[in-house]
Amino acid sequence: KLDVVEIPTNKPLLRDDKQDYIYKTTREKYNAVIEDVVQLVNQGRPVLVGTTSVEISELLGRMLQMRKIKHNILNAKLHKREADVVAEAGNPGVVTIATNMAGRGTDIKLSDQVKDAGGLAIIGTERHDSRRVDRQLRGRAGRQGDIGSSQFYVALDDNLMRLFGSERIAKMMDRMGLKEDRKSVV
Repeated sequence: KLDVVEIPTNKPLLRDDKQDYIYKTTREKYNAVIEDVVQLVNQGRPVLVGTTSVEISELLGRMLQMRKIKHNILNAKLHKREADVVAEAGNPGVVTIATNMAGRGTDIKLSDQVKDAGGLAIIGTERHDSRRVDRQLRGRAGRQGDIGSSQFYVALDDNLMRLFGSERIAKMMDRMGLKEDRKSVV
């Protein structure tokens, strides 16, 4: 029964938090993530891709390599260079793939060129069972009044979605005639 006082941010939040994109399968979701990364890199924006596991970070790394997109991976295996990788993560067109805990405690500085291009783009490859982790990832962009954006991608066969009866949603999408590689926005 204590009073709560909400303290406003030092500078207004300019981050564009977009609605989640929902795909029927993980394969469709990862293809969409890679397409979005390519588009953002072509705009000169840095991209931070948040994953929930080392395996997913390495899979996305291989997919980007096939598209000849230079990137850095931050996960439990490659933690020695963490500060260096995060320090350059705000440069134009730099792609950083990080697991949940990677890169915390190091600010991603943005150049004026990146701010003009739209700031740091955050891409979450799935929702975590802890909303706090999702908010931490989203909060990497738009710090101290910087511009940025965040977008989460969800597949009906993600672990978290299966817990909430995604089979019924998939059947409903089939009945509605939703084609493969089509996203739904929630």
